[in-house]
Amino acid sequence: MKIVHFADLHLGVETYGRPDRATGLSSRLNDFLGAFDQLVDYALDNKVDLVLFCGDAYKSREPSQTQQREFARRINRLAVAGIPVFLLIGNHDLPNAIGRATSTEIFDILAVQNVYVASQPDIYRIPTASGDVQVAALPWLRRSSLLSREETKELNFDGINEKLQQILTGITTDFTARLDPTLPAILAAHVWVAGATAGSEKSMTLGQEHALLLSNVANPAFDYVALGHIHKRQVLSENPPTIYAGSLERLDFGEEADNKGFYIVDIEPSETGSKQEATYQFHPVAGRRFLTISLNLEANDTDPTTTVVRAITEQADKVADAIVRLQLTLPSEIEGQLSDAEIREALKEAHYFTVARDIKREVRLRIGNRAAEEITPIEALKAYLEQKKVSPARAKTLLEYGERLIQGETGQEQEKA
Repeated sequence: MKIVHFADLHLGVETYGRPDRATGLSSRLNDFLGAFDQLVDYALDNKVDLVLFCGDAYKSREPSQTQQREFARRINRLAVAGIPVFLLIGNHDLPNAIGRATSTEIFDILAVQNVYVASQPDIYRIPTASGDVQVAALPWLRRSSLLSREETKELNFDGINEKLQQILTGITTDFTARLDPTLPAILAAHVWVAGATAGSEKSMTLGQEHALLLSNVANPAFDYVALGHIHKRQVLSENPPTIYAGSLERLDFGEEADNKGFYIVDIEPSETGSKQEATYQFHPVAGRRFLTISLNLEANDTDPTTTVVRAITEQADKVADAIVRLQLTLPSEIEGQLSDAEIREALKEAHYFTVARDIKREVRLRIGNRAAEEITPIEALKAYLEQKKVSPARAKTLLEYGERLIQGETGQEQEKA
């Protein structure tokens, strides 16, 4: 049995995009759909038995009609070809208010053949070309759907999270008791597992998070544990394989070095026949590249623009069609020598670029609103006395003596000269 596991598509992310001339849509929508197309093509070409999506189809809880149409178009390609598709509800798929529809609920309402939507914890028995598979679904659940007001009124935030952990652990334990040991079993969960390395989802968090312990999900009763919610792909356990597929496309510069894609999972009967054996392999997709160019310019650089342009052209092959972040650190005295037009010209082959300047300015001691170099010694003394709240009578005396001392010192310096 061959399964494709992916998650966190997040259609609707438009950061670092530009309007497509033909459609007017963000070019970043095309990036994400292009990555999705590669997954769909792989599934069709290799006749996989199941496509397992572990939540967060869209960035917004209220996606646009165009985003919904394009998502449905690709799900339909799989379903029509006879490949079952399992859609788990993630936190970004939930509506803003209880009672409203989730963003993928329409497939369930229309009873689209070969498409299964899991918005509540349950075990789904799905027929595939290689036999039936059990998918135990643990979608993202609201606190309000798990806890009553009576249960939480005496609890602080940590207490509520502990209570949630107990309830979710109870759900997974119940799953294991209901599984048919003769069939392959997968746990599909959109959860935060404690200890996982976070990715860009931290900047997209909707509300406060609750987490499960790894031991709560990596139960040997399952042949494979498919996770969604964390955008950085990672293997948390080998027995059973417990894996975050990560986001399908890079969302920001925090994922610049990450390879994006999906997992191919093969489940076969063990030699003893008592348990299934699962193996997995990561399959990368070609996505939009992110590139950071950092440059530290020196004060003695007589042509800083040429230095910057040279650094860009040296990476011309990486700059082309990439989302580029140019970070310049330079002293203030050469800031005016940089030509923005020439730098923009050098970056014209990039899909999108930003230029950030970190100007290092000489630290100057300030007295009030004026720099120390701009104030006379007697004015400095006066400011000091005011700051110390010296009485006016005493301040007048001190200023008189101070002026004499300053004038005397100045006179001595003039005599020496």
